[in-house]
Amino acid sequence: MIKIMKYEEVLAEEIFARANPTADVADVVRDIVADVRKNGDRALYAYAEKFDKAVLSSLEVTEEEIEEAFSAVAPRFLEILREAAENIRIFHRAQKKNSFIINEKPGVIIGQKVIPIEKVGLYVPGGTAAYPSTVLMDSIPAKIAGCREICIVTPPNKEGKVNPVILAAAKIAGVDRIFKIGGAQAVAALAYGTESVPKVDKIVGPGNAFVAEAKRQVFGVVAIDMIAGPSEILVVADGKSNPKFVAADLLSQAEHDKNASAVLVTDSLSLAQEVSFELEKQIPLLPRAEIARASIDNNGKIIVADSLSVVIDIANAIAPEHLELCVDNPFDYLDGIKHAGSIFMGRYCPEALGDYYAGPNHTLPTGGTARFSNPLSVDDFVKKTQYSYYTEDALRAVAEDVAFFAHMEGLDAHAKSATVRFEEEK
Repeated sequence: MIKIMKYEEVLAEEIFARANPTADVADVVRDIVADVRKNGDRALYAYAEKFDKAVLSSLEVTEEEIEEAFSAVAPRFLEILREAAENIRIFHRAQKKNSFIINEKPGVIIGQKVIPIEKVGLYVPGGTAAYPSTVLMDSIPAKIAGCREICIVTPPNKEGKVNPVILAAAKIAGVDRIFKIGGAQAVAALAYGTESVPKVDKIVGPGNAFVAEAKRQVFGVVAIDMIAGPSEILVVADGKSNPKFVAADLLSQAEHDKNASAVLVTDSLSLAQEVSFELEKQIPLLPRAEIARASIDNNGKIIVADSLSVVIDIANAIAPEHLELCVDNPFDYLDGIKHAGSIFMGRYCPEALGDYYAGPNHTLPTGGTARFSNPLSVDDFVKKTQYSYYTEDALRAVAEDVAFFAHMEGLDAHAKSATVRFEEEK
């Protein structure tokens, strides 16, 4: 049963389960990464057989497999995927930034170029559930950014096939290549390249502890988006909230995995008790009841505070991945929320809207990192370079100032490089 406590009884950093889930697998992952780096495709085939129980004839999904999968997916779901994809495109197109140029002083031009990352790899989990939503959320921003090649890695089933809904989502999103590999070995393949898998410049996407640790270990060889921890939801709700709705929203994250955290913060003890009762009614009805039960019992909490202003302070201290504002006039509280991955406003905006359909990204900072990190966006798939241009007269006008600055730092060669061009004039 979920714990109910007063806010004075718990520290913010203890509200969500935030232990490092990758520490225990670091050595195993290090061996896998080294094996893939040394043996390439041969290691990937061996790991597919060992971990996925799949004997593969090739690592890459063929066009025929994609077409076969597309025809196997229910037409209604294909239409929903297309609608969700368009919502995601609309939101992420607004994020796109342009290069700029500044020419405000005579003879001086400075500017910045925004350049797409050339090759990106997207990890899409398999395991206990298939996530076509992750395909859309990770690949569409990359496509909008203009990345030249977008590759997906995802585990196959025992027959060596990728879940059809993953392939359908990839086709709708415009993914270039798909590989039947998962786990740490997939991350290693993307980071170092193999005979079949291209070396990419950045790896994004969620995964289990092995995937997260592999991303940690290859960071620096490639860029990564973040080290994602277990899923989190924090529901802020007042006494007028429907306990059935609140309980359902908490369980929408608790069913992800046993390490997920679902927390309600409210100013109403009555609501807290009613939500606890609702959770006990709803959990047994879930197909993933065992997972949700473990999450709620081990990591779930209901925190009762004295007022909504204190509730908002608690939310900011926690900096959750997902934050629901189940209150009247939620926009009155929006400016007060300083730290959250994604905010869901009002009594009819469940977090599941964000997972699938609304448009904002669902790859979000966890573990309190919303204090300084961002949701996945188009910005994650571009890099910036800057440039300067000075004419002879423009440099002559500032050369002595540049040299003076350089001398202050004890860097005489820096100074000389600015003044040497004009020595003969003296």
